Amino acid sequence: MHHVYILKLANGKFYTGSTPDMKRRLLEHQSGKNISTKDFWPLKLVWYCSFPTRLQARRFENYLKAGSGHAFRNKHLVS
Repeated sequence: MHHVYILKLANGKFYTGSTPDMKRRLLEHQSGKNISTKDFWPLKLVWYCSFPTRLQARRFENYLKAGSGHAFRNKHLVS
């Protein structure tokens, strides 16, 4: 399985990513090993979803990073 996830950062912004190993990836974010999120602690996992293939996960991740995906995320996935 491959996962798409959304983190809420300390500055109130959201970070969207994908991974085949959700536990490992979240630990990387929380321990500062990810350059994009290391300066925005604390961070919180606010949403994730699993997909059967990497391609499906990456397509949905890319959608969420696009303009219309931001609107969808804000309306349906995060509060």
